[in-house]
Order: sequence, then structure tokens, then C-alpha cells
Amino acid sequence: MYIPKHFKVTNVDEVWEFIQKNSFGTVVTIVQGNPIATHAPLQLIRISDGDYITGHMAYANPQWKAFELEKENILVIFQGPHGYISSSWYEHENVPTWNYQVVHVYGTANIMSGQELEEDLILLLQKYEGHRKNPVLWENLSSQTKKQIKGIVGLKIKIQEVQAAYKLSQNRNEEDYHNIIEKLSAEDDINSKSLAEVMKKRK
Repeated sequence: MYIPKHFKVTNVDEVWEFIQKNSFGTVVTIVQGNPIATHAPLQLIRISDGDYITGHMAYANPQWKAFELEKENILVIFQGPHGYISSSWYEHENVPTWNYQVVHVYGTANIMSGQELEEDLILLLQKYEGHRKNPVLWENLSSQTKKQIKGIVGLKIKIQEVQAAYKLSQNRNEEDYHNIIEKLSAEDDINSKSLAEVMKKRK
């Protein structure tokens, strides 16, 4: 991924936190020269032998077979809020642009065992259900519902490289920066408002 120096993020803990907060990712593989992508909820798992991205996809989805055939060249993309930046928001004339946050993870993939997949689903449900009033947790599911695990395939991607870009007007002067935040906050768009909040916190 092309990353101008102003926008490159190298703080590992910051990148890990971003992945955890923006965990609906895109898994990209190349099969016989053709790119294939699946969008899925993913998790960052850090254990003694390395860092992994884990998740699952439907058994009917042919992409999972690529993880058996190719043990490399897997790309996972995580994206945060993004929005259009009008050049009318600058103090001096310039071109419009687009602000965004994105992380690319590269690694080698393998298919999970049945036990690994169940453990991953337990963690996934705890993450998204644990705080709810009536949480739907794995241990509360009926055996009939649990049988549906046969319809999905678990995958784990051992992370080899991470590239992160936060293009958040870091190259603008302070007056422009604050004006961009103000204008984004006034936009009738959830992404623009979220982007404004990210920029506020980073400043």
C-alpha cells in the first residue's frame, strides 16, 4: 500500500486497537490470477507463537479452498471512518481530497480444526454479546443451533506484515485542521462525523 510519510502509522499498539475497533474486514486472495474477496467479522488473536487474524466464512464460499492451496499472499483490509474534504475548507486555494484510516495485514492462512473454530466463536460471541442484557453466548445455545457450525469454515492468518495509513490532514496548518473538523461535524453523513471525532482525539 502506498503511504506518504505524513500518514504512516508505526505504533503497533495503536494499530492493534484500530483492528479491534474496526474488525469487520475484507479477506483478499488470488486464485488462478483472479482476486477474490470476502467481508467478515474478524478477530486479532495474540498468542505465544505469533499474532493471528481469525474468522470464518460459509462452507459454500469457494474462497476458503484457497487457504488449503496457497499458504501465502493473503491480504486482510480493515477500514475506519472516511470522508470527502472540500478544498473550500482551507485557508488558501488547494485541491479537494479524501481522509481515511486503513490497515492492511499480510500473512499466511490455514484452515482451523473444529475445536479451534468453536473456541473462536466463543470469543466472538463474548466480544459482541457479553455486554448485552440478554447475551447470546455459545454455552447458552442449543445443540441443534450449535450444529450449524458445520456450515462454516474457520480460518486463521498468521500475520507477517502490517501497513497502516491514517490520512487525517496531518499536513495542514492548525487553522485548516480545526476548520476541517468543524465542517466534517456539520456534514449529514455518519462517516464524516466519525472522522471528525477521530481527528479531534488525535489532535
